[in-house]
Amino acid sequence: MSISEDRPSRFDVWLPVEYRRRGDFTVLVVLVSIGGTSIELLRSTFMNVIGDETRWSELRELFSGSGAEWNGAAFFPVSSYFDGPVSNDIARAELRDLEGRLREDRRVLNEGHFFDPEGRRLKVEEIIH
Repeated sequence: MSISEDRPSRFDVWLPVEYRRRGDFTVLVVLVSIGGTSIELLRSTFMNVIGDETRWSELRELFSGSGAEWNGAAFFPVSSYFDGPVSNDIARAELRDLEGRLREDRRVLNEGHFFDPEGRRLKVEEIIH
């Protein structure tokens, strides 16, 4: 076993901290494909986080079942204006808004918690020509 396998992923560190801060909450999820200097939006969904037991390895397995060749996943907790998980209608509206913003500017991914398939943090940086 390598040393890296002994350490939790950044996702596994982030989720319990976020849960302690918010309690149960809804999170918007966007899967992307990163290739060179481009980022393609692949899939999006929302889920309710009830407890902090979910681990990156479980989500990675779930995402692999999406049929998308993803190599980045961004998580956007729904505004703390809402207390606890939100209704499906609110989550869908928030997701549509997020998707529109992402189509306009991929740097919006930085507003969420952006991870690679190993659960390490990612950041989108502007390329200046």
